[in-house]
Amino acid sequence: MSLFSLFGALEVGLIFGLVALGVFISFRLLRFPDLTVDGSFPLGGAVCAVLIANGTDPFLATLIATAAGALAGMVTAALNVHLKIMDLLASILMMIALYSINLRIMGRPNIPLIMEPTMFSMLQPEWLADYVARPLILLLVVIAAKIMLDMYFSTRQGLAIRATGSNPRMARAQGVNTGAMAILGMAISNALVALAGAMFAQTQGVALNSDFIGLQAQDLNLITAVLVVIALVIPLIKQRLTRRRHV
Repeated sequence: MSLFSLFGALEVGLIFGLVALGVFISFRLLRFPDLTVDGSFPLGGAVCAVLIANGTDPFLATLIATAAGALAGMVTAALNVHLKIMDLLASILMMIALYSINLRIMGRPNIPLIMEPTMFSMLQPEWLADYVARPLILLLVVIAAKIMLDMYFSTRQGLAIRATGSNPRMARAQGVNTGAMAILGMAISNALVALAGAMFAQTQGVALNSDFIGLQAQDLNLITAVLVVIALVIPLIKQRLTRRRHV
């Protein structure tokens, strides 16, 4: 593997690290089997690509794309909380809807960003190669996201979200609005996934393309599925290792 391919793989891995964080919130903290991420990831990429292609500041475009993902998560949770649709079915419905919504937003199969300014090109030092700068910037973003999430979920509101997923009946007995907390948690989860999608579009120069490391657009669902499995299995492995140490 060449150095260029190595940094490319690291780049994509860091982006999907944000997806793993988002999936962890929905699956592990909220106990909400959310398939919305299958649509919120390309949603973030589509919104960001369209805005940048139309002259919007890349940082603002990324922020709007993140908000779009949060909105998708809120709709999924609202279908479950207010319309009493089963959580898994609600996420499937939103995932299906987002397939058409993303195509409507883009208006075409692909939006090239190679000649457009991105947040990476604006932050890249002149003395550093782009294929090195992008993973470093992404690493800082992932670390910052992880630190902020840890801080947030240690606050009173964050603890209320965790309580909602852990024991909703007890949480309601303590005065927690579990419906609102579920909607808020799903918004944060899908916001992270959409942020990853926005960064993916900017790093690859188009909405969905990473041929230089052997991946293609059709591999997106496979990668997402693998990361979901990893995010679900790792905490289980940690629990088993901890039990063995105490035995």
